[in-house]
Amino acid sequence: MSTRTFRITVRGVFDGLTDAQRTALLADAAEHDVLRAAFTPEGTLTYDIAARPAFVFRFSATGEKEEDVLEATERAEQTATSWLTEHGYGFKHLRSAAEDLSMAPLGKRQRRAARTAGS
Repeated sequence: MSTRTFRITVRGVFDGLTDAQRTALLADAAEHDVLRAAFTPEGTLTYDIAARPAFVFRFSATGEKEEDVLEATERAEQTATSWLTEHGYGFKHLRSAAEDLSMAPLGKRQRRAARTAGS
């Protein structure tokens, strides 16, 4: 069996932030800028609290079967929820999306490479 790579995005909105929490998020904003976004096993948090209270966690995971994406998504949601709860941040409208990269359509360069390799 081959290993599949999953990309999982967990989105939500901060809720009921105190002034101190908002100040702390603003102070750490550069560390969580979208330009630093990456899909990692431990998850990467991005937000722009000055513009809107939304946040995004990006996770990567692997599995052997297509169904493993469901378990990976559940773990990602639990990790995001735990991080928010441990830091005392309220949140709402949590939703997730997952992509199995083995099922993703090939880009132009990938199609060209596949044709060249098959020749």
